Order: sequence, then C-alpha cells, then structure tokens
Amino acid sequence: MMAVTRSAIVNLVLVLLPLAFALGALMLNQPFYVTLATRMAILALAATGLNLALGLGGLVSFGHAAFFGIGGYAAGILATHALYMQPVLTWPFEIGGTESTPVIWLVAIAVAGLVALATGAISLRTSGVYFIMITLAFAQMIYYFAISWPAYGGEDGLSLPSRTAFPGVNTVTPPGFFAVSYGALLVGLVVFAVLRASRFGAALQAARQNETRLAAVGISPFPIKLAAFVLSAMITAVAGALFADLNRFVSPSMLSWQMSGELIVLIILGGTGRLCGPVAGAVAFVLIEYLLGGFTERWQLFLGLILLGVVLFARGGIVGLVAGRQRHG
Repeated sequence: MMAVTRSAIVNLVLVLLPLAFALGALMLNQPFYVTLATRMAILALAATGLNLALGLGGLVSFGHAAFFGIGGYAAGILATHALYMQPVLTWPFEIGGTESTPVIWLVAIAVAGLVALATGAISLRTSGVYFIMITLAFAQMIYYFAISWPAYGGEDGLSLPSRTAFPGVNTVTPPGFFAVSYGALLVGLVVFAVLRASRFGAALQAARQNETRLAAVGISPFPIKLAAFVLSAMITAVAGALFADLNRFVSPSMLSWQMSGELIVLIILGGTGRLCGPVAGAVAFVLIEYLLGGFTERWQLFLGLILLGVVLFARGGIVGLVAGRQRHG
C-alpha cells in the first residue's frame, strides 16, 4: 500500500512538473522557458505512445520515428495547402488543406494508424532482434521516401506558414501552444492508464511475459500486440504534429533512426512501462540537452554516461528510483 501511495505521489508530481515549469517561466516573463516546457510535453507524449508498445507489450520498435514524422508531415502538408488554397487530392474526390489542429490530428492519427497496421502486421511475424530490425527497415524506407519527395522540400524539409489553429486557444503565443500540448499529454497519459488497467492491458502484459501461456488460455497474442502497435503509433503521430507546429518546420530528420533511438532513451531514462516514465525521461532529456548543450556540443556523451548509470543501477529508471519497484506489469 505504501509503495502504491508513493508511486501515485511521484506520478502526480511528474505530471505537474512541466506545468509548474511553464507557470514559473510565465511569472518570470521568460517565454523561452515556456517553449522549453512545451518541448518536454510533446516529447513526453511521443514517448508515452512508444511506452504502450515497448513498456507494456515488450515491443522494442526502432521505427517509431516514422509515425512521429508522419504526424509532422501531416501538419506541414495540410497547412501549406491551406495557405495556397490548393487541394491535397483531386481524385477520386477533392481534399483541401487545413489549418485546423483537430483536423490535422485526425489525419495524422488515421495515416499513422494505417501505416502501423500494414507494417505491424508484417513486423509482428518476427520477434526479438528481427522485430527491431524490420521496424527500423520500414522507418528508413519512409525516411528515404521523404528525402526524395521534392514537392514537400525533400532533404531540406518544409516550413509551416504559421501555427495551426486550435478552437478557443491562441496557439501563436507560447502559453497558448503550451496549453494545447500539455492538454494532449494529459489525454495521452489517461489513455495509457486506462489501457494498462483494462483487460486489454493485462493481456498485452501477459503476451510480453509468455505468449505460449496466453495462447493456452484461448487468447491469441498477435491481434493484441498489433492493436497495441497501432494505438502506440497513433499517439506518437499526434506528438509529431505538435512538434512540427512547435518548430514551424518539418524535415526528414523527424523520421530518422536517431529520433527512434531518442524516444527509446526517454523511456529507459524515465522508467519502462511506468505511467509517468516518459514524462520523467522527457524532462530529464530536455534539461540535460539545454544545460549541458550550453557548455559543449558533445553533450550526448554525458547523456550516454547517465543512461549507462540508469541501465546498470536503476533498472526502473528515474521513476523506479524514486517510487520503488512496480507491483504489477
């Protein structure tokens, strides 16, 4: 009971951390730090998506940057077409561009879900290192497709004309865009918590531990894992759309294997399978990048040393170190 209570307190503190960071920056009239808090929230959302597949399902996907980038390109392409009032598609029916954030999110979710369904159906025929490599291969195919797509900037990327519009919120201002990003993170965490506590979540964690036993009780592991992979991709795509909006720019780097590795690092740093592990990982990552990046361009060296320490001495990540061992999962 004590461990559960401590875990709940740690989760509450971590959820409020980006909000407190942003509010503190506003009080000090430092909009740059509000943007930094927004980056924390967006990366935490992307890692929450991956945490569903990796943390609960044990699916070490090295291709989640593909879904992150799909979300980014959905925002970039639709916003650009809206600016020039050109349809995105003219046949078999006409689809125009849009600057509406909810519509862009829906498109990002739909496209990422379809791509994840197709690639996941093939990738999940394998396991272990083969699953890692095949997800990486699919992501690299999408990466090179983006590079060779001159209509949307190719290797140079694509600039967004302006931030997309969320009803009732001025997303042009740092506080307004933080509110949208933080709200999306809260929704993502609620989705993760509900799925983890559901029968679906229990079956997914059982599939991670022993697929044979799960099959023996009459539950096929494949559709469970595929559904987790698709849901995971959808959440990550929303984060990608927000990330493009934050930078007003999308490029193939969002689809690169380095981005996939970054998302995995966030989860390992924060705590694999933990509700707020991605939040802890994202906050730590952004702070390390900002603080050490001011001293040296090779700040990743120190990140690597910290990651090494976590893997060797704190398997539960930052959350595990503070809240103790997880009692389920």
